[in-house]
Amino acid sequence: MTVTTAPRPTRPIHRYQLETGLGHLTPAERAVRGKAARAEVPLESHAVFDPGPDRPDPIALLEEQAATRVRELVPVRYGRMIASPFSYFRGAALPMASDLATTPVSGLAVQACGDAHLSNFGVFGSPERRLVFDANDFDETLPGPWEWDVKRLAASLEVAARGNGFPGKKRLAIVTAAVAKYREAMREFAGLTNLEVWYAGIDMDLLRQQAGSQLKARARKKVDKGLAKARTRDSMQDVAKLTRMVDGRPRIISDPPLIVPIEQLVPDERDRKAVEAQVTDLVAKYRRTLEADRRYLLDQFEFAHIAHKVVGVGSVGTRCWIVLLLGRDASDPLFLQVKEAEESVLSRFVGASRHANHGQRVVAGQRLMQAASDIFLGWQRNEAGLDGRSHDFYVRQLRDWKFSLDVEAMVPTGMRLYGEMCGWTLARAHARSGDRIAIAAYLGASDTFDQAVAEFAAAYADQNQKDYEALLTAESSGRIMAEKNL
Repeated sequence: MTVTTAPRPTRPIHRYQLETGLGHLTPAERAVRGKAARAEVPLESHAVFDPGPDRPDPIALLEEQAATRVRELVPVRYGRMIASPFSYFRGAALPMASDLATTPVSGLAVQACGDAHLSNFGVFGSPERRLVFDANDFDETLPGPWEWDVKRLAASLEVAARGNGFPGKKRLAIVTAAVAKYREAMREFAGLTNLEVWYAGIDMDLLRQQAGSQLKARARKKVDKGLAKARTRDSMQDVAKLTRMVDGRPRIISDPPLIVPIEQLVPDERDRKAVEAQVTDLVAKYRRTLEADRRYLLDQFEFAHIAHKVVGVGSVGTRCWIVLLLGRDASDPLFLQVKEAEESVLSRFVGASRHANHGQRVVAGQRLMQAASDIFLGWQRNEAGLDGRSHDFYVRQLRDWKFSLDVEAMVPTGMRLYGEMCGWTLARAHARSGDRIAIAAYLGASDTFDQAVAEFAAAYADQNQKDYEALLTAESSGRIMAEKNL
């Protein structure tokens, strides 16, 4: 198959770096920066999405990404993306980053998520064993424009709302509410101390109590059921679901191509032992990126089994392993996910990461943006994988009370509340790393920015539909191969 290389953007790269000297400026001086940026880049300008005739072919961009991925799994990625326009949107972070690079920006940097669509937020367990709501995917994180994250979130809400059949007025209300919540939250964070911002977060149990009056009885029951289910999603559940007992030891069940145990990937016993040794060596070295107490905890587990696992939509085709470790016995499991980290889709537009290891880039960004991160979050490089090439990885627990809401089952009221939670959470993440006072001053108190981004989101949803149809055409013409229902 011939891979078409998409043209690189002609717009000069503007390298973004996080500012560390904000403490030398007074709040008033920081507010002046934001107002000056608004004079240069008016809020109304964010409504514009006008792709020119030289817009890179989005299918070519996806093919370019596929060139570095596991060839046999690329059709699975395409198969998941053609399921719906929203599924396509989830996998099309690079095409949208390319589009966003042509839109106005204020020049104020944050640690950007890079892929802040509404399905990349969810519920998981904090180290203190509380259910929290936060962003949960940082594969594309880099310092960059805060506007790009807001626009990707807003566009995802518009695309999802269209997929659910919501009328135009309700879609507009959903998108503007999410953007307004971002703006209002940023203005609130601008008035808080640095430590108050750092400790801010969404506790799901408290939110359930506060938001319960806004939900109908059926919706409250559904949320309660979801939160209860989240608390069961841990390594013990993974063992029950993903393994079977062989000679008194749990072994990961085969479900190709989604889950392939090591003995099927590498049938030769000698080669398999070599691969297992590589993985155990990777885990042993990765432990150095953990805090001392967590290294001590990890050392109490021993390697039991490993398998390759397909994850997500946009990540399909990257190298991802699940590693089963056992503690005191088979009833004391720990499942780690060892996931490949490639170059961020933002890097060609905002400059390369200062981290040489992309796994470290992901971990550093996640720790900076999340209110609470997985205790086993770390990184490592495998110098020689199955293909003989080096690959960067980050490591985390496979599941730790993780729970995501079903976007396609949301009603307008539920999606609006969810979008507001995402907007608040995104503002909190940006406030931790960027000049929250300048950004708040830039946004102002009116709804001008909200309306502008909603207009952008509607225009981008139209573009997303065209790109989705182009992917369908590419599949029907044989340009790409898609494995469906996997």
